[in-house]
Amino acid sequence: MTPQSTFMIMARIHDDKIDNLRLLLASMNKSNGQVDPYNPLVTFAHYSTLHVARFVIIEANTADDIKEYGLASYPWQPALVFLGDCDGDSNAFLAQLVARSEPGLKKIFACCDDFAEQDINLLNWFKAHNHPPTANYINWIGRTVIQVHEEAALHKKLSAYLQSIVEDIGPENTRALRQKLLSYIEFEKQAGRLNLTPAEATPIAWKISNLLHKLSIPLILLLLLPVFLIFAPFYAWHLRRLERSDPEIVIRPDRQHIQSLSIQEDRFVSNQFNVLGEVKPGLFRLFTMKFALFLLNYASRHIYNRGFLTRVRTIHFARWVLMDNNRRVFFASNYDGSQESYMDDFINKVGWGLNLVFSNGVSYPRTKWLIKGGAGHEQKFKYTLRRHQLPSQVWYKAYADLTAYELSRNSRIRQGVEVRQANDSQIREWLALL
Repeated sequence: MTPQSTFMIMARIHDDKIDNLRLLLASMNKSNGQVDPYNPLVTFAHYSTLHVARFVIIEANTADDIKEYGLASYPWQPALVFLGDCDGDSNAFLAQLVARSEPGLKKIFACCDDFAEQDINLLNWFKAHNHPPTANYINWIGRTVIQVHEEAALHKKLSAYLQSIVEDIGPENTRALRQKLLSYIEFEKQAGRLNLTPAEATPIAWKISNLLHKLSIPLILLLLLPVFLIFAPFYAWHLRRLERSDPEIVIRPDRQHIQSLSIQEDRFVSNQFNVLGEVKPGLFRLFTMKFALFLLNYASRHIYNRGFLTRVRTIHFARWVLMDNNRRVFFASNYDGSQESYMDDFINKVGWGLNLVFSNGVSYPRTKWLIKGGAGHEQKFKYTLRRHQLPSQVWYKAYADLTAYELSRNSRIRQGVEVRQANDSQIREWLALL
């Protein structure tokens, strides 16, 4: 198994170069929201291990909300973020990226403050400006880009061939159909028209690290349980005091902002999502958010790593990043369906989880006991998310026409090719996938 990893390069944009940067990034697209994967600056299509990537100009459009707490808004210089998810080690991917796309990347990042285009070692600069996620979610750890494309091709061939033989063999003759399909796949593989690359061995270092993380975190939490129990009443009392006194900021996003977002959306079966917000003032709120993200990261890594995040099955990749000395949090995701259905999914299926993290952010709808309310106030919640949402200037997905459900289905089809079904019922279930 090849595990996935992330990167997020962030640098402040020079004051008088932001307009030039917008034009430069726009030149990488065919149209709004539709990247040219063969654009000359960063030819995304040449990277066979890159699942998704994006360039985002991060602006603190809602920074003034903190004034409701009696504080001055935190200063923020617009920043350029280049983030992505890839197969294998992210440092190895960045080295490959620099080797192939250094001129274009230097042209882009030359718009940033601390970038000297001529003399800089780009790979070292990337590593110095990389921001690891505080929490990270991967739909299916170990499913590679190559696997996705090969399994999609397998499904396409099997589906077309099944339609051509089902009338001759008969739809009820499931064993004969399966044997005919398997023989066809073997023929296609021998002819070089189909590949089903075996999974690589899981890196030993990753296996050990992952196992230690899986076992050590519950043990540490168990040892700290007496401390948690002692402080729980004080925590609960202070939490409710803050929840009652937090100002409610309900502002409808303006039409121009909505238009800048929606013009990029629904171009494919999947969409991108970026949100930037301020953490509520005080160590209490910061600690609560960090601990919630800590638990979320553990659950994503060891529990929700096979196609779903609790009951939500439409997210491919997601990350939460604390930045600006923990004063702000950035969230980015890749999901299937419309933005409206995405928000409805969260409200209806995992609203308590959203509340656990985002209720510690400024202008989030008021919660009760951290998990109630919040996202349950549907219109307030949707206003908040839209106001804090940022467009992606460039967004790439290696398999733009495939949903998370289709990736799972295609993997099950491949499994049915490689592992013999035990009975006719299982064969019919496999044929139904085609």
